[in-house]
Amino acid sequence: MTNFSALGLAQPLLQALADEGYDAPTPIQAQAIPGVIAGKDLLGIAQTGTGKTAAFALPLLHRLSNMGGRASRNTCRVLVLSPTRELANQIRESFRAYGRHLPLTSAVAFGGVPINRQIRALQRGVDVLVATPGRLLDLTRQRALDLSHVQMLVLDEADQMLDMGFIQPIRQIVQQLPVIRQNLFFSATMPKDIATLAGELLRDPIRVEVAPVASTAERVSQRVILVDGVDKRSLLRELLTTLNYDRTLVFARTKHGADKIARNLSNDGIAAEAIHGNKSQGQRERTLAAFRNGRLRVLIATDIAARGIDVDGVSHVINYDLPNVPESYVHRIGRTARAGASGEAISFCNAEERAYLRSIEKLIQQKLPSEDRRRGGEPEIVSPAKRKPRQNFGRPAHAAKGNRFGQAAPGKSSKSGARPQRRDRAPVQNRAA
Repeated sequence: MTNFSALGLAQPLLQALADEGYDAPTPIQAQAIPGVIAGKDLLGIAQTGTGKTAAFALPLLHRLSNMGGRASRNTCRVLVLSPTRELANQIRESFRAYGRHLPLTSAVAFGGVPINRQIRALQRGVDVLVATPGRLLDLTRQRALDLSHVQMLVLDEADQMLDMGFIQPIRQIVQQLPVIRQNLFFSATMPKDIATLAGELLRDPIRVEVAPVASTAERVSQRVILVDGVDKRSLLRELLTTLNYDRTLVFARTKHGADKIARNLSNDGIAAEAIHGNKSQGQRERTLAAFRNGRLRVLIATDIAARGIDVDGVSHVINYDLPNVPESYVHRIGRTARAGASGEAISFCNAEERAYLRSIEKLIQQKLPSEDRRRGGEPEIVSPAKRKPRQNFGRPAHAAKGNRFGQAAPGKSSKSGARPQRRDRAPVQNRAA
C-alpha cells in the first residue's frame, strides 16, 4: 500500500494527515491499521520512531467515529496507558492532531501535577484518555473515573512499564475493565515477562513486527570509546566542543548522575540541562521544549525520562553510562536517525562496564568498533580461582572462620565460643537507589 486512503481510513482522518504533511504510511502503520479497524487485538513489536502512535491512534479514531455516541460522565471509551508523563503528553497531542476534524474529545492524566484539573476534565466524560498507571489508579480510587465503559485498551511501551515496576498497577487496572474489549499491545522488545503479559491480555491477536527484537537503527553509526571512569567528564567535554554536534542527547544511568553531568558541563561552559523523574512537570516541559526548538543543544536524560523524548533532529546520542539492561541500548540509540535522517551513537565504557558492553553486543549480534582512550591499557582480569586468600590483618583465627563479628557460621561451633554481637553500631537501613 502506498497511501493512507488505501487503508480504509475515514475522510476526516485523511484530511488531518494531509494537514500534517504525511504522504505514505510507515510499515507498522500499513500492517496494523486495517486489522485494528476490523476490531482485532494487536501485538506490535516496534521501536520508538517507527510511527507506532499513528498506527493505533488513526484506526481507533476511525472506529470511534463510526460508532457514534459519546462518553458518559466520568468515563472514557479509549484508554491508552503510557509509562511517562512526556510520552503521555505526546500521545494525547497526536490524538488531537489526527482527530482535529472529528467531534471527539481527549484528555491526559499523569502525576506530578495537581489532580483536581484532571478530575474536572473527566467529569463530562472523554472519548480518549491517555494516562500513566499511577495517576489512573488515583483517579479511580477517588471515584473520578469509571473504567467499566472502556471499549479499547492500548498499552504503549510495555517493556518500559514493566521495567518501572508497573506490572501490579497494570493488573489492577485491567481488573476494572470490561471483559469484552479490544486490546492493542506495543513493546520495543519482547522478553519473556512481556510475552507473558501479552498472552494474558490479548485474544487471537494479529502480530506486527517491523524489525527484529534486537535490531538497531540502520542509519545510526555506532562506536565505543574505552575510557577510564575518571576521564569520562573530559572526554564528553572534548566531543561536545571539537566535533560538529547539532542536538545531542546524553544518557546517564541515575538521576543523580544526570544532574552531575549537567552541572559539570555548565561549569565547563557548555549549556546543558537534565531531565528525569525528580524534576517537576513544569521543569521537564520547559527543558524538553528548549531542546526541541534548538535553544538547548545538550540534554542529559535517564532511560525512564527519555521514553517521552520524540524529537526530530537529534544528531548524536552519547551513552555516558552504558545501560545495565541491554535492550535499553537499542531504545537509546533509536532517539537519533529519525524521520529518515542519519545519526551517530557513541558509548563510553570503563572497566566496570565491560560486561554490559558484551551483553549489548550479544543482543544486537554485532561487534561494535572501539577506540581505546585508557591510560594504562588493558587491565588484568583476575579469575576468582587465582585470587589470593584474604588476610586477617591481626584478627583472631576464630574470627576468620565466622562472620564479621567473630561469631561462628551457622551450623558450626567455635572453640572459643560465640562472641556477642556488637551493639555500638546502628542497624543499616535500606535506602531506595
